[in-house]
This record gives sequence, C-alpha cells and structure tokens, in this order.
Amino acid sequence: MAVCPGGHNSARADVCDVCGLPAGSDPAPSSFPYSQATWSAVIGADRAYYDRVQEVTGTLDAAVAFPGEGAGRRFQLRGNQMRIGRRSASRGLAPEIDLSGPPADPGISRLHAVLIAVPAGHWAVLDPGSANGTLVNGAEIAIGQQVRLQEGDRINLGTWTAITMHRDDRLR
Repeated sequence: MAVCPGGHNSARADVCDVCGLPAGSDPAPSSFPYSQATWSAVIGADRAYYDRVQEVTGTLDAAVAFPGEGAGRRFQLRGNQMRIGRRSASRGLAPEIDLSGPPADPGISRLHAVLIAVPAGHWAVLDPGSANGTLVNGAEIAIGQQVRLQEGDRINLGTWTAITMHRDDRLR
C-alpha cells in the first residue's frame, strides 16, 4: 500500500484512490497564504454543455433528461483540496463537493475531480482519471494535469454539471 502526498493510504501507486492526487505531487505547501482569498464553487446545470454531450455521444433521445436550471449550490473552498464526486459508503468516499444529487448527474464519477490550493491564494483543478473527463472553459484537461483557475472559470463534468469559480477578496 502506498501513501499519497496528502497522507492517505492508497492501493494505487500512480494516483491516490482517496483524494486523486498523483504520486509524487505536492498537494499544497503549508506556507500558502490561504487567508488572502476566499473562493467558492457554484454548481449548476448547463443546458449548452448537456446538448453538446448528447450530440457527441449520439444519445439525443436518451433516457438521461436535462434536470432544468436551478439557482445552484455554493460550496466554500477550504483547506488544501476539495474532492468532487459522488458519495460512496461502500468505497469510503465522501467528497467535499458531493454531487450525488438530487438531481444526480449520471456522468459524475465517484472521484471525478479534485480542486487543489496552489500558491498566491489560487486553486487548480485536476482530473484523477474520471470515466467521462473534465473540461475547463470548454477545453478537455488531460488526466493528472493541474489547471490553474481564475475568477469566472467554468468546469464542466458529467452529463450536464457546470462548476463556476468565484473569488471574493480585497487583495486583487
């Protein structure tokens, strides 16, 4: 059993099966100035993304219906990392950003992506190997690649899920 950079015991040697960090990565040095910026992630349904997914997969008449656009849920980003996925009691997964629903997006993996605190009060997103991939501002990111995020960036995952990043600080 390997120990990941975040301190978790992992059955996988390439990437942590608990938090998704790649082996040998540095999750977040303790000297990061976290208090300088407050970030939140707003989760919603994205109709345009849903339509593109349906077109690409050829499932326009699929049983997976668009849930409708609601006000969205807001998650305050805290600590060194925030896992995004679906809760799984049998696998012991309880992501900080739990997209189990309702509505439940069937394209979300148990551990779909990880938001990682990076220097200067920023966050990055990493896809540890989700089944359906992760996009940032419409561009698919490679598995294991950290992409630094900016105010207003949009992360798409699953069948319709959109996560919009918001930064609220007075130091910009």
